[in-house]
Amino acid sequence: MRDNTRDSYDERILRVQLFIQKHLYEKLTAEQLASEANFSPFHFQRIFSGMVGESLMEYIRRLRLDKAAFNLIYQEDSITQIAFDAGYDSHEAFTRAFRVQFGESPQQFRRDRSSFIAQRLLENSKHFNVTLAKPGGKQMEAKIEKMKPMKVAFVRHVGPYNQCEAAWGKLCGNPAVQKELGQNTAYIGICYDDPDITAAGKIRYDACATVSEQFEPVNGIETQVIEGGDYVVLIHHGSYDGLHDKYRWLYGEWLPGSGREAKSAPSLEIYDKHGDMSKPEELITRICVPLK
Repeated sequence: MRDNTRDSYDERILRVQLFIQKHLYEKLTAEQLASEANFSPFHFQRIFSGMVGESLMEYIRRLRLDKAAFNLIYQEDSITQIAFDAGYDSHEAFTRAFRVQFGESPQQFRRDRSSFIAQRLLENSKHFNVTLAKPGGKQMEAKIEKMKPMKVAFVRHVGPYNQCEAAWGKLCGNPAVQKELGQNTAYIGICYDDPDITAAGKIRYDACATVSEQFEPVNGIETQVIEGGDYVVLIHHGSYDGLHDKYRWLYGEWLPGSGREAKSAPSLEIYDKHGDMSKPEELITRICVPLK
């Protein structure tokens, strides 16, 4: 496949993936998604499966079940409500699908969630460094900030979070993007998946840089608008290896005691001092979780 054709296919499949993310809990059909990507319905599912590595329905089902697992860990909603939110008409159907993906029932998962997290941690540690939070550490402080919508150029990375260098290189090395970069540019990672739940090879991450309203997608660089609104913000100093502990604290400690709920949207990492300009101990990252 010629490069320009491959870029076109990549862009159209990514368009479908972004549409699925935005409408994850809605009824989605192959015909609707084929139209979104401007593919023939007859060929679309084979193209999607060949490029993504999962069938269309498997991909949607996995994302919904990953989100359900996240809700079982961090929310107090009933299992029946979580099943309905994930698009299942009955508790029994949800339990069967959940058991296939995670090896145990939702009830067992919620009861034994610490065991599952430890197992996923062990599996994902082969790909990147994550550590269990240590009690008695430095007191963490989070605050709620209102953020404005931001238009960004981005490149999608699929795989362990700490292997996203190629996506950043493609983004920042693009001549059209380089013209947009300046002192006021924000460098942002959109983090869709929790590595306590999602297998390392399936994790989705968008490497982003803010751009002007006039910027148009070009040469494999896409654009999207990050929603504005209330975010809880926690500042992390130092190596990226310590980020995941901060996420656990935000979701497991701060949110339950805050009186607020997380919005069904991805978290952000805003790199105020990033790897190109600082030593690991000098890095400053703002972790931002959207709130309802």
